[in-house]
Amino acid sequence: MTPLQRKFDTDLEILKKQVILETYRSRGPGGQRKNKVETAVRIKHLPSGITVVATEHRSQSDNRRLAFERLRDRLIKLNRPRRRRIPTSLPLRAVEERMEEKKIRSTKKGLRQKSKKALEEWN
Repeated sequence: MTPLQRKFDTDLEILKKQVILETYRSRGPGGQRKNKVETAVRIKHLPSGITVVATEHRSQSDNRRLAFERLRDRLIKLNRPRRRRIPTSLPLRAVEERMEEKKIRSTKKGLRQKSKKALEEWN
């Protein structure tokens, strides 16, 4: 685990103390039944800054339960240690091309050095 990564609590009782819970009227079709009751739930987890929304159910308690499940899943995913990336090796063709370019460059430099020596000898 890197020193910058923090472990977040996933216990429901602790989570309830660490969040801001907002309710609002959910959007979409449903008419009067949906428009007059605040059933949608938005939870913001303060330590991590994660925001989770649940608007699927007509019942606010069902949406709250669903939002806490989603938040818990996201925190569990954040708590997992990140796997180190294994660097891939260069393809043989790429190495050969680079060596060929180096040979060309070195011959050009060698020709420049020869021309400088020829000029010095002529003067």
